[in-house]
Amino acid sequence: MSNDTTDETADPKTGEQSEESLLGQLQGDLDRFRDLALRSQADFENFRKRAAREKEDAVKYANASFLERLIPILDNFELGLHAARTGADNSPIIAGMDMVAKQLNDFLLSSGVEPVNGEGQPFDPNLHEAVAQEESATVAEGIVIRQLRKGYKLRDRLLRPATVVVSKGASAQQ
Repeated sequence: MSNDTTDETADPKTGEQSEESLLGQLQGDLDRFRDLALRSQADFENFRKRAAREKEDAVKYANASFLERLIPILDNFELGLHAARTGADNSPIIAGMDMVAKQLNDFLLSSGVEPVNGEGQPFDPNLHEAVAQEESATVAEGIVIRQLRKGYKLRDRLLRPATVVVSKGASAQQ
């Protein structure tokens, strides 16, 4: 009876593999499975770290949607307060509105929200939204001349960019 599927390492008389070749094959299998186990362990560790980081971010920025909806209300309240200040002096209503504005700002600060100031700062497209450019003999090119609407950051994330007007620098005629 002839064995057509015999291995080159098999003994021609008995058709069995030698102990050395069997040991080499087992060692190769062991190395392959060890590598597979190490890769699986590393993949699992990376998954665990990524899941923990995503959970931390979810907790850290859970209120972002709520705070984004609150900011326009604060803007309108500040506009109303500014209009009330120009109309009357030392009114108890204005004093009460000032206290409410302070409480709102304190609440935002305690929630991790901080305003993005632009006026007098170099224009940063990551923090500012330029809506216009103006020539200015006193303000250098690329510097924010005035802020039209406050921007806000929640910790290290931008909730809303500050809307600003940026200087073109001095005109050629000056």
